[in-house]
Amino acid sequence: MSDMAERRIAVISAGLSNPSSTRMLADRLTGATIAALGEREIEATADVFELRDYAHAITDNLLTGFASAELESMINTVVSADAIIAVTPIFSTSYSGLFKSFIDVLEPDALTGKPVLIGANAGTPRHSLAIDYAIRPLFAYLHADAVSTGVFAASSDWGGTGDGVAPLGTRVEKGARELAEAVARREPTASADPFDPAVYLGEGRSFGHLLGGLAGE
Repeated sequence: MSDMAERRIAVISAGLSNPSSTRMLADRLTGATIAALGEREIEATADVFELRDYAHAITDNLLTGFASAELESMINTVVSADAIIAVTPIFSTSYSGLFKSFIDVLEPDALTGKPVLIGANAGTPRHSLAIDYAIRPLFAYLHADAVSTGVFAASSDWGGTGDGVAPLGTRVEKGARELAEAVARREPTASADPFDPAVYLGEGRSFGHLLGGLAGE
């Protein structure tokens, strides 16, 4: 391996069940991305977050404007990562409410320029276009750098070739290579100091917000 700084990938899985096909897809994308970076002699690690574990904290944050210490730490890890893999189930032709709620608690500029690999899953391939008409515009609004390939998985993809489209493995590898290339082009992101107020405050946050988050309110 090279002596370049290790890269960190933040993985967001918005599945509701345990186990979930959303997490399965997230794991596939993560493994392929780390392997693709390894081929470029870049070491990488991944922090995987199941949003359902933070559902109450996310709701409390939306209602009160204060983040718990656990949620604040998770957000800090996500926004300071070198790249993000974001996977959501498709409900009613769009991303899940939990996924959107998490995006809503982020600072508007927190993901500016961040490479993102989008994944989505649903029972039928009919929902595959949701990546381009719903999820991709969401990350464009945040000024993130979503790679061109979004990976959709239908139920049929887990046991076959996906109803006439490229096999899931092929799509996963393509998206992972694109994310790895985007990460390789960027300078490594410096690890954020969790005790640096600037990390938690961000532009426009009050010091009371910081104290509330650290107190777990």
